[in-house]
Amino acid sequence: MDTKTLPTQSYCYLTTPGRVTGKPHEIEIWFGMDGDTIYLLSGGGEKSDWVKNMRVQPQVKVRIGKRHFAGMARFDLDADEESRVRRLLAEKYQGWREGRPLSEWARSALAVAIELKEE
Repeated sequence: MDTKTLPTQSYCYLTTPGRVTGKPHEIEIWFGMDGDTIYLLSGGGEKSDWVKNMRVQPQVKVRIGKRHFAGMARFDLDADEESRVRRLLAEKYQGWREGRPLSEWARSALAVAIELKEE
């Protein structure tokens, strides 16, 4: 899958099935991308509805620009991957650079990975 231009998009649109009703819920959210994986940071941690929904049903839909993907969420990032993700999103959205401290959000938000497959 050719994803070279996707990381330049400002937002992605994440659709999760509701954990109670099963109805789709779409949010606009910041993201970072590495290969066929997008990364999200939840400032609300485990309390965010989209995180709660993915804990129950990790199969999600993602739209970036005009491209649509099926995705599988995972929360099991190892320390190296999580560190890379935090820097990736802080650089994209907060102007972070090597040698500078990460913001509270970039340091403490819950990191989530979603493996993408184009629909």
